[in-house]
Amino acid sequence: MDPGPGPLALVGSGEYLAVMAGVEGALIEGRPPRYVQIPTAAAPEGAERLQYWLDLGAAQAERLGVEQVPVVIRDRDEAGSADLAALIDGAGLIYLSGGNPQFLARTLRGTRVWAAIEAAWRSGAALAGCSAGAIALTDWVPAVRTPARASEPGLGVLPWLRVLPHFDRMRSWAPDLAGRAAAGAPPGTTVIGIDEDTAIVDLSGGGRSWQVHGRQQAWVLSGGQDHGTGHHAAGHHDAGHHDAGHHGAGQQDSAGQPYPAGTNIKVDLYK
Repeated sequence: MDPGPGPLALVGSGEYLAVMAGVEGALIEGRPPRYVQIPTAAAPEGAERLQYWLDLGAAQAERLGVEQVPVVIRDRDEAGSADLAALIDGAGLIYLSGGNPQFLARTLRGTRVWAAIEAAWRSGAALAGCSAGAIALTDWVPAVRTPARASEPGLGVLPWLRVLPHFDRMRSWAPDLAGRAAAGAPPGTTVIGIDEDTAIVDLSGGGRSWQVHGRQQAWVLSGGQDHGTGHHAAGHHDAGHHDAGHHGAGQQDSAGQPYPAGTNIKVDLYK
């Protein structure tokens, strides 16, 4: 019997670091000890930066007591490689790390490697993205530092979300991005900011029920946070009762509703 999709994780920052070892360990727990690491988003920065991510990934795999499986894809030709796609087989956790989100989505979208990743996740492997990787798993991929450049399609795993990683720092170096995320979002879209060293995790793989992990917070900026739900310590809030765009471009400095570690964000998927 098909076990169904594996867990999902969207991470604000901290991939392969000790601060996220608990999250990554929980994602791979009970699954094959094969940790597939895909540093494609960093490929435009050159071989040295790719190696940086692979070295961090090796240390994390050792920390977790699992096998590191590097899958280095630098362009669409490599993303079409049957040999590289075959490395995804048997994965317990597949991780898209940080860098350029548009390059990552553009490189993988519609390729043999992406088909292998999606098939593995739908068959029970955990799938995680950090920073650029988290953005690319949605269907809205902005040019983060270039407001004039149009957004591009993502990989489409979570088309009802728009994700803003590094959220605690992002408001200083990309102050317009929250407004850009909310503006023009389709009905039913939820915009979520994720602070550094923080993750939201859905162990069910459905992308509806997320729990916050890490040292900071996640934020629901638009998409219907219920302002009347009371204390966050209760552990559950809904985020899907109003149209995205509730906070317009003129309100991009509004932090939205915070969700500390241990609380839950429920996303209602109405269209």
